[in-house]
Amino acid sequence: MIPKYQGDLTAVPISTLAYIGDAVYELGIRRLMLERRVTTSGALHNVCVKLVRATFQAKFARVLHASLKDSEDHIFRRGRNADPGTMAKHADPVDYRYATALETLFGYLYLTGQTERIKALLDQIIQFALAEGII
Repeated sequence: MIPKYQGDLTAVPISTLAYIGDAVYELGIRRLMLERRVTTSGALHNVCVKLVRATFQAKFARVLHASLKDSEDHIFRRGRNADPGTMAKHADPVDYRYATALETLFGYLYLTGQTERIKALLDQIIQFALAEGII
């Protein structure tokens, strides 16, 4: 596995944590879908695109927010409150901020080596998506 980030995370811009988190989130979703036997690239894409949309991420983030640990909540709120710089074309601005908060959390967890927590959150995301009838 990739070792923990050795630099000062407080010096890493929130936008960078979100950028890293976006990649971690999407790769994690793809991996879990592969484990669920979604194996063709087309089918994998069709399922994953539903789960990486800002609207879905925001919906899950709102549910997740209440159960975060204090350190996670701090990072989450920083991600949500950060100036996004740009907005997605097809996302509500509030949804976009919540999606960014979730991605920021994933970036933070990844860089601090909390892979078990990432796995637990990804499992929650899949269960949430199943309950919502998204997958």
